Amino acid sequence: MKRNMKQAKSGRMLPSFLALLLGSGLAFNAQANTSTLKVCAASDEMPYSNKQQEGFENQLAKILADTMDRELEFVWSDKAAIFLVTEKLLKNQCDVVMGVDKGDPRVATSDPYYKSGYAFIYPADKGLDIKNWQSPALKDMSKFAIVPGSPSEVMLREIDKYEGNFNYTMSLIGFKSRRNQYVRYAPDLLVSEVVSGKADIAHIWAPEAARYVKSASVPLKMVVSEEIAPTHDGEGVRQQFEQAIAVRSDDQELLKEINTALHKADPKIKAVLKDEGIPLL
Repeated sequence: MKRNMKQAKSGRMLPSFLALLLGSGLAFNAQANTSTLKVCAASDEMPYSNKQQEGFENQLAKILADTMDRELEFVWSDKAAIFLVTEKLLKNQCDVVMGVDKGDPRVATSDPYYKSGYAFIYPADKGLDIKNWQSPALKDMSKFAIVPGSPSEVMLREIDKYEGNFNYTMSLIGFKSRRNQYVRYAPDLLVSEVVSGKADIAHIWAPEAARYVKSASVPLKMVVSEEIAPTHDGEGVRQQFEQAIAVRSDDQELLKEINTALHKADPKIKAVLKDEGIPLL
C-alpha cells in the first residue's frame, strides 16, 4: 500500500484511473493487508520455530495475531533465523520477526515481552553450586559446551579455559569450517552432551535450551548468569537480554498495535514461556 501511495504522489496517474483502481482491486488489497499479520519464521530452527509450528515462537505468533484480531500467515525461510531481518523483513516480505533483542538498531522493536539470559546447565546430582563465572568449581572442568561468538566464549577466555576447550568446541560441529558460512550449534546437542557426561557443563542462551533441559533423561540444573559478568578490562559482558518483536522502522502504526496486543496478551505469553521451561527475569 505504501508503494501505491508513492505512485499516486508522482502525478503520473490520471485521477480517473486512480479512482478506478481505488474503487476495485487496490481497495480490496488494502483491506486484506490490514487483516493479516505476516510473520517471518525459520522453517527448521527448533525450539523457536518449524513448519509444523511446534516452536514456542510459533505459539507466541498465534497469540499475537489472535489478540490483534488478524489472520496469521507464516512466511517461511529455509535459512537460519539470524537472516530473517535482512533477507525477509527489510525486503517487505513480511510484517514482523519474533524474538529480536530490544533496541536492535536495524529495525523498530516492540516493548519487550520477556527477558532471559545465558545459563549454566549441569547435572543436578553432582553436588555442584555454580552461580556465576567466578564459581570455583569451573576451575576443575575441562569440557564446556558453548556457542562460539556468544558471551559464553568471551567468558571462557576470561577464565583461561578457551584454548583448552577449542578442539572440543569444534568437535560439536564435526570440525566444519566456519569461514564464510553460518554453522548452528544445535541446542539439543549441547544439552545432550551434558546428559551423556561428554561435557562437564554447558553455558548457552536459556530460551533455546529450556525445552531440552526439561525433557532430559537425567535431572539438570539451569542457573541464569548474572546480568553483567565482570571482565579483566572492567567493561563486563552482558548475559541477559530483553526480547522484542521487530517491524520496519517506518511501520510505527503497526508497532503501536503490537505493543497494545502484547500488554493485553501478557498472561498468555508468559504461560507459554513458563510451560517451555524458560527462566524469566
